[in-house]
Amino acid sequence: MRLQTEESRTFSGPATTASARTIPELLLARVAATPEAPAFLHPKGESWASMTWKEVGEQVRAVACGLRSLGLQMEQRCALLSSTRLEWIGADLGTLCAGGATTTIYPSTTADDCAYIVNDSGAVFVFAENDEQVQKLSARRSDLRTVKKVIVIDGTPSGDGWVIRMEDLMDLGREADARDPAAFEATARKVRATDLATLIYTSGTTGRPKGVELTHDAWIYEAEAIDALGLLTAADVQYLWLPLAHIFGKVLEVAQLRIGFLTAIDGRVERLVDNLPKVQPTFIAAVPRIFEKIYNRVIGTARDAGGVTYAVFKWAFGIGAQVSRLVQAGRKPWGLLALKHALATRLVFSRLQARFGGRLRFFVSGSAPLSRTVAEFFHAAGVLILEGYGLTESSAASCVNLPGKYRFGAVGPPLPGTEVKIAEDGEILIRSRGVMRGYHGLLEQTAETLDRDGWLHTGDLGKLADGFLEVTGRKKDLLKTSTGKYIAPSDLELKLKVACPLASQVLVHGNNRHFVSALISLDPESIQAWASAHGHGQQSYQDLVRSPEVFSLVEQCVTGLNGQLPRFEAIKRFVILPQDLTVESGDLTPSLKLKRQLVERKYRALLDELYKDAVAQL
Repeated sequence: MRLQTEESRTFSGPATTASARTIPELLLARVAATPEAPAFLHPKGESWASMTWKEVGEQVRAVACGLRSLGLQMEQRCALLSSTRLEWIGADLGTLCAGGATTTIYPSTTADDCAYIVNDSGAVFVFAENDEQVQKLSARRSDLRTVKKVIVIDGTPSGDGWVIRMEDLMDLGREADARDPAAFEATARKVRATDLATLIYTSGTTGRPKGVELTHDAWIYEAEAIDALGLLTAADVQYLWLPLAHIFGKVLEVAQLRIGFLTAIDGRVERLVDNLPKVQPTFIAAVPRIFEKIYNRVIGTARDAGGVTYAVFKWAFGIGAQVSRLVQAGRKPWGLLALKHALATRLVFSRLQARFGGRLRFFVSGSAPLSRTVAEFFHAAGVLILEGYGLTESSAASCVNLPGKYRFGAVGPPLPGTEVKIAEDGEILIRSRGVMRGYHGLLEQTAETLDRDGWLHTGDLGKLADGFLEVTGRKKDLLKTSTGKYIAPSDLELKLKVACPLASQVLVHGNNRHFVSALISLDPESIQAWASAHGHGQQSYQDLVRSPEVFSLVEQCVTGLNGQLPRFEAIKRFVILPQDLTVESGDLTPSLKLKRQLVERKYRALLDELYKDAVAQL
């Protein structure tokens, strides 16, 4: 099936400017250029400590020399099993400067999956965040065939020396460095552009995750391309909380090395709200779910306040929407509208802006589709979200909107040096230096994804319009109802999550069925807030999701959305799940993508029940 025909030509960004050949060279150049400039802010107790680029270089040097003294060889893997924190950066860059490659593992990964990734990657050392993560490895120690040592960041060494502290590794490195001061840089400069730098395992929405091999040149390309955009400068301050085990977080690490901006790093999501006013970042990268939660919370709070407060809220966002349309058209508000907008900002928008620290220039959204409704809502409040697009297989960034060149509903133009084209069946194809060299040990799957001309077959469907890429769905996820109608479920799921303030996750179902149905899970925070505001604060989550009142609220949202959809896309039946769909329950990947097939199998009985006697009622 061909989803679009108006424009399937190739589109590419301008050329990039060459720099260092490898990540170690990039780090050495950054330390030499700005040794005393602050590189990182990191939590220390209840305050923040600063680290200069010179200090970063010293930490990396100690880690690299320590690994070499333990026997790490060129391109051998070190696995990182940790949340986002300063030591993650030191372990990663230290591994690369020692000539090794990094394998990333989410801290939420189970012991069995940790063992699978460690074994499949052939990791010889594992950096583990704490004793909890070490325990996952210890439980499977007999199966970890290649692991020589586990290096724990915050934890206890083992009596037999299999587990050592990261600080002990660095002491070992400092001793080795003192004996041979020239060895560190000699090893770092021996790394080649074509060498493996990172082995990132895809989240695995179906089956076992695949290891994506990314070279130093792929990361250098990303750093050059982001720099060439002019999107970020050395004067920026980043707040980095995204998992560095994910490609989205990792690309920000190499961009910082190239550009030199300051990064405040803290992966504790629960500290996000408290940290932003202290750090006052100028840009933040985040996933769409964060924006959806803020959107629903802001609207829900204003609606519950009612009266004059809600009336002012609606008036302000009406004014903001008018200004947003003008700004998108390249114009500025003036006269009475400008005065009204200034008042709306003072009364309403300034509060939202203050939540993000007061200096935010923009958010960057990636990893999953962003609702256009949500993007326009934030823009009306004076907060710009720049949506981007990329895959693990393309080293993250392939397209991105820019402050002076953006379009809501699109993921932006290609990065400099990236080519994008649309295949005959509507699939998005990408070609650049950032594209992987292949899947680790999987020649057949590599050949299916990378063609002979170097085009990466993304599996996503989309179209090009005026140089902007729009992603319309996943090729494998398309539903075909028994009436022959094709439906992109991810688009419907996104619309319903925005339409229903209580919704957390949505799975749209209907392949080979007579009509479309949905599984809906409710957000625990949102449902408890609603319950407290409506006299049901003593009820449990399970009682609330079963209550007729909550069902009626969700039903109203579904009905409202159906009124905006073609008849064949309308969600005719739905069920509210007894618990949320989460990473911990195995329903979502660590990057919050829905494991569609798994969830459908898990709730097959509920789905079948929705279609019971369906023909008679159509």
